[in-house]
Amino acid sequence: MAPSATDIYEERDGQALESLSDNIDAVNVLKADLIKEKSMHEKSEFDSEKDKTKFRQYEDACDRVKNFYREQHERQTVAYNLKARNDFKFKTRARMSIWEAMEKLNTLIDESDPDTSLSQIEHLLQSAEAIRRDGKPRWMQLTGLIHDLGKLLFFYGAEGQWDVVGDTFPVGCAFDKRIIYPDTFKGNPDYNHEIYGTKNGIYTPGCGLDNMMLSWGHDEYLYHIVKDQSTLPAEALAMIRYHSFYPWHTGGAYREFMDDHDYDMLAAVRAFNPYDLYSKSDDVPSAEELKPYYMDLIDEYFPQRIINW
Repeated sequence: MAPSATDIYEERDGQALESLSDNIDAVNVLKADLIKEKSMHEKSEFDSEKDKTKFRQYEDACDRVKNFYREQHERQTVAYNLKARNDFKFKTRARMSIWEAMEKLNTLIDESDPDTSLSQIEHLLQSAEAIRRDGKPRWMQLTGLIHDLGKLLFFYGAEGQWDVVGDTFPVGCAFDKRIIYPDTFKGNPDYNHEIYGTKNGIYTPGCGLDNMMLSWGHDEYLYHIVKDQSTLPAEALAMIRYHSFYPWHTGGAYREFMDDHDYDMLAAVRAFNPYDLYSKSDDVPSAEELKPYYMDLIDEYFPQRIINW
């Protein structure tokens, strides 16, 4: 005997149907978000009405900032950078999640920064939220959230802030005049070195920035961690490694060492820079309110959850 229409409906799982409907709705929402997502290269909008002349005013900076850069410029030598990289390879400083690392940074105030005295987690959330408001890709939002996490170095064997924060520059070749406070390099042992003090130093034109040694600090440190322990794209890695390399991405220095890949990465870093720099005057976001959203982003790109620092 053929089943009746009533029998057919009784065999169906109403809860499963509801679940399927919810899943379809979720996919449609995701598709809509993807459609609205902007290219990372689209001009930033959050900073359109900001007076950008008020940022990076180093000539008017307090003595704390000027003294920091003098020490950094005198102590970032080739010898120190070789030692720092060797120590990095053979030592795990801590094991913790991305969010735990953000919370630990709350006790650090960056002595090199003339634009803000906010805690690090507040600056990270400002950057990420500005990128999010402008509709940029999810991986870029996450990059904004984590880009300064290398400052954990301060708590794990750093000699001071000079080997953690501040604008970065290559070592092993002449120090360019477009680096902030260039005269303070005269106290660096490499300044008049017979090789390190020459224009090209230990490098050759066109060698590519991947083959150059940038001053050791939070950028280099985090770059190596993220490169090995995340699925973030090459553009995100460049944003992390070069975001403090102002003489390059803003001043136009060291272009002779770039290869074809570096030109693409330069465009990525320039797209990121406004969110790092100009978000510092934004309202302070609530970490607890935003945590669920960013935890999803972290899990998406850091599959192992606990990071070797």
